Amino acid sequence: MIKTQTAVPMGFTGETFPAGTHMCLVYSDDAERLESIAKFLEAGILNNEKVGYFADAAPPDEIKKALLGHMSAGAARSDGAKLDVRTARDVYCPKGRFVPGEMLDTLRGFYDSAVEEGYGNARASGEMSWALKGIPGSDRLVEYEALINDLIVTHPLTPICQYNANLFDGATILNILKVHPMMIVHGQVVRNPYYQEPREFFKTYAGNTR
Repeated sequence: MIKTQTAVPMGFTGETFPAGTHMCLVYSDDAERLESIAKFLEAGILNNEKVGYFADAAPPDEIKKALLGHMSAGAARSDGAKLDVRTARDVYCPKGRFVPGEMLDTLRGFYDSAVEEGYGNARASGEMSWALKGIPGSDRLVEYEALINDLIVTHPLTPICQYNANLFDGATILNILKVHPMMIVHGQVVRNPYYQEPREFFKTYAGNTR
């Protein structure tokens, strides 16, 4: 099994972080977002990691082309084997409903397959705007995000969850910040002062369905 203490590159910053670092990117500048995420995915490709991207704003082929346009030639040549771009709806809601436990199983499977296929690690990033489209169960989004922090203890894939500040309301963004230990600010990863461990968070979270 891949060790949790393994340090992995982020791409958009010179610092390395432990595999399994759960990060959120709350953004309003789409060009800056695309640049950071492309570098994050490129770093995974060059680091022999299994890399996933879950797209919502545009079709996977269009998103993949845009991401590769921000990567080096070496990473672009490797994309077919290592960069898996799928629609967010197909990943998060394959049966037309969002069920946190099922999505956590998907992430476990993604990590386990990386180990079985001989990759050095695994990372993924998702556009979370799918949760604003009225899909049943999408009101459990924050609950799911909190539970990822337990998942990565045993399955340390490195995720970046993308939230467009122009689309999500302030209350949701605040809850999202509470469940991500690290956040990306202007291309730098910083410790999130709002973060709460899952057990602490669920004591007060109004949307708790556990």
